[in-house]
Amino acid sequence: MKLSNVIPWELIEDLYELSFDEDRADGRPPIEARIAYGSLHIKESEKIGSDERTLDNIAENPYMQYFLGLKEFRQERLFDPSLMTHIRKRFTPEMISEINLEMYRRMKPDGPGDNSDGKGNDNNDDGEKGTDNSSSEPENKGTMILDATVAPADVRYPTDLSLLNECRENTEQMIDEIWDHTERRGHKTGYFRKKARAKFLKVTKKRKPRKAAINKAVREQLEYVKKNLETLDDLMPQAEGVLPQKRLDRLETIREVAAQQEEMLNSKSNSVEDRIVNLRQPYVRPIVRGKARTPVEFGQKLAFSVVDGFTFIDRWDFDNFNEGNTLIESAELYKERFGFFPRVILADTIYRNRENRQFCKMNGIRLSGPKLGRPKADELEADKEQAYRDSCDRNIVESRNGIAKRRFGLDLIMSRLEHTAFTEAALNVLVMNCALVLRVLLRFFVKPCFTDYFCFIYGIFWINCKAARSI
Repeated sequence: MKLSNVIPWELIEDLYELSFDEDRADGRPPIEARIAYGSLHIKESEKIGSDERTLDNIAENPYMQYFLGLKEFRQERLFDPSLMTHIRKRFTPEMISEINLEMYRRMKPDGPGDNSDGKGNDNNDDGEKGTDNSSSEPENKGTMILDATVAPADVRYPTDLSLLNECRENTEQMIDEIWDHTERRGHKTGYFRKKARAKFLKVTKKRKPRKAAINKAVREQLEYVKKNLETLDDLMPQAEGVLPQKRLDRLETIREVAAQQEEMLNSKSNSVEDRIVNLRQPYVRPIVRGKARTPVEFGQKLAFSVVDGFTFIDRWDFDNFNEGNTLIESAELYKERFGFFPRVILADTIYRNRENRQFCKMNGIRLSGPKLGRPKADELEADKEQAYRDSCDRNIVESRNGIAKRRFGLDLIMSRLEHTAFTEAALNVLVMNCALVLRVLLRFFVKPCFTDYFCFIYGIFWINCKAARSI
């Protein structure tokens, strides 16, 4: 109920209207913007796994219906669960980012504050102010903290053998669908399906199969897939229009998978450009992170920036990118949002390359970390103290990443479409920021109440103590 007074519903309605075609006046009226966005917000806020359960919970909870702007309680579903996917398509990640920025402006109307310690924190690597800033440029303010993370997609851990087996099964189903619409008779495939399945299971059921056995099984499954693709090429001209577009797209994905697997086998390599690891989500890429628990993750990579505890997504992509190259982009976005550059940027070692250091020097931004070159004796202790304070202040971005994954579902993106997956990740961050806004509001409400309550309890305790002394 408190959150319903904080959400910028007017902005959401204006953005929602932009996703409709104004030229068409016919058709069923759309779902209201507040109900559409509010349903997505509730799903991510409560970390509900499915759209059906989300609408069922809304039908049972009067507080959720109040949040959606309903004037009376309704016990039935507000709309069909299948529409949730279409709603996610209408709210693009750029729209969610704009709503996120508006939430920050409502929490801090004056923008980022100057939280420097007054000890030369705005200096660059040479200890001097940047001289290229013109006098008309606004003064730098605030602190921006940078980091990157991966939002894993809901895919099975991929292996080459299981991926090719899935390709074989899909091509067999396509042959079965169009076989009766052609003049071909006899065996549908150039191999025995049961034997192909048995060869796949013979390796996968082993606890630790040898590498030679895996490579042999991969070659066998690849040959089966190539035979099925040749059969489909012969049958497709005789059965045009039988397979739906979704099947045709899957067929093109299988062709690309077969080409990639053949290239890796011939080159004896385990990597290939734009490697496909899942047929249902061919846009997902393996992202090597080097973490002890999960060295490779499969999903979208996000570049975060945290300002006053508020999280922004500066870049998202399914292809792996070097987060060290996003510092300049994040600084420019900071200036676009607030009208000036940050005074301090707290970042990890990977961000401290020469290009980023030069950019910070030119714009009067202090970048965390040691200066280049041998440290001077009189500056060694001061640098250590400053580095320790920066490392402590930078911990907030790690906590925001952990909260987004553990509490709000960023650790597993359930959407299967590329653009809706980006929208779901942006919604997770927005919902996390809304929780921060509520905590800020609660701080102003609870603090005076707690002070009055403490004074009341202390007064009763003092009266009792005085009465005990008199007895």
